[in-house]
Amino acid sequence: MRVGFTVNGREETADDVWEGESLLYVLRERMGLPGSKNACEQGECGSCTVLLDGVPVCSCLVAAGQAEGRRVRTVEGLAEGDRQAPIQEAFVECGAVQCGFCTPGLLVQAHDLIERVPRPSDADIREALAGNLCRCTGYEKILAAVRLAANRRAENP
Repeated sequence: MRVGFTVNGREETADDVWEGESLLYVLRERMGLPGSKNACEQGECGSCTVLLDGVPVCSCLVAAGQAEGRRVRTVEGLAEGDRQAPIQEAFVECGAVQCGFCTPGLLVQAHDLIERVPRPSDADIREALAGNLCRCTGYEKILAAVRLAANRRAENP
């Protein structure tokens, strides 16, 4: 089947998609967007999180055909031209990136949180990121990065 959808603001088409193919597979293998990671394939780790019509989803659980006519934003789509998104800058500044495998999903989820809740509490951040597993950082640097990005956004809307 052919699937047409908008990816990071651009109209895209994927041909010869089979019924069981995941959105994650189409993004990574057919469209050359390797940011979203394939880890658990069960929606448990959050490494493949993307925004589907503005809502965070585990792209490993979304059949590619479900994206027909919809908008997908990946971690690659968070950047503004050549400039990293504020959440990406904050992750680097706070040392929230270690092995990097979980980072794309965390970035997408944190970006969504800050868009919805401009001044999130630590409880808000923890709840939003609860579905994103990290085995390296212990989460403190990730929390600091989300706080930093949220504070900067609130100060410079």
